[in-house]
Amino acid sequence: MSRNNFGDIRIFVQVARMGGFRAAAKQLRQAPASVSEAVQRLEDRIGVKLFERSTRSVALTQVGEQLYTRSLPAVKELEEALSDIDVQKDEVAGTLKLSAPYSAGPFFLDNLIAKFATLYPTVDVEIIYDDNKVDLVTSGIDAAIRSNTLLEPDTHAVTVGPALTMSIIVSQDYLTRKGTPKHPQDIINHDTLCYAFGRSGQLAPWSFNGPDGVYTIQPKPRIAVNDMRSLLHYAEQGLGLAYVYKEIAAPFLKSGKMKDVLNAHLTPFPRYSLNYLSKRHMPRRLRAFIDMAKESTIM
Repeated sequence: MSRNNFGDIRIFVQVARMGGFRAAAKQLRQAPASVSEAVQRLEDRIGVKLFERSTRSVALTQVGEQLYTRSLPAVKELEEALSDIDVQKDEVAGTLKLSAPYSAGPFFLDNLIAKFATLYPTVDVEIIYDDNKVDLVTSGIDAAIRSNTLLEPDTHAVTVGPALTMSIIVSQDYLTRKGTPKHPQDIINHDTLCYAFGRSGQLAPWSFNGPDGVYTIQPKPRIAVNDMRSLLHYAEQGLGLAYVYKEIAAPFLKSGKMKDVLNAHLTPFPRYSLNYLSKRHMPRRLRAFIDMAKESTIM
């Protein structure tokens, strides 16, 4: 059914409800002539008369009564749906669907979600932890939290989360066997443990400060995995150098089990970005979450 057909049926139902064209026109905020034309157009389309008209009254024909009885529930359902949308436009409600990398949870997102859910009890939250790129058009996801290297084109983005300091962490046993790298270029002579972005196969580059600015090295990994906790485990077993967030490496360094190397050459990793499709007609739940994420960002 075309949009015009449904619109004409909705007008027909309103005329039947109100018992006249003028009353229906007032309710619909349309001109009486427009309402009359819509009903006439519907009658012409289906080839039957829906109302008996006189100068004093309007009454449904038998066929009109049948159409009204069967159309009314659908029109009511549509009106209720539109009313629900109006309410949601003015309230922070509904289901907020997010996609985020595994690392974002313990760093900042778990606390942010808990704060958001407490402040907005009428919003349900669904989080999909996945390091792959996500299509915001087809996935049904409201917003995706990703590193800057995985931002989708044609999306808006705001910076969120803490500054991400990196470490290259390695076991003392490995250093005893293979020696300590003195410069980033020495990495090519070492076994490396690299972070992989899920099913995409893309590896996270290692970033360093140089005389001409920041540059990256992409080592050939001995082991690639999409979980930094696994990288730490492999490094602890003496299998190579692991490029990980300093925050998750800190307990291993504090215990003395591991050492970090090349600290003077490392540069901070880009913060996370929260990206979404459009600023127009944005659900209030998403706007509220974006605002909270921006306020919670540690500068």
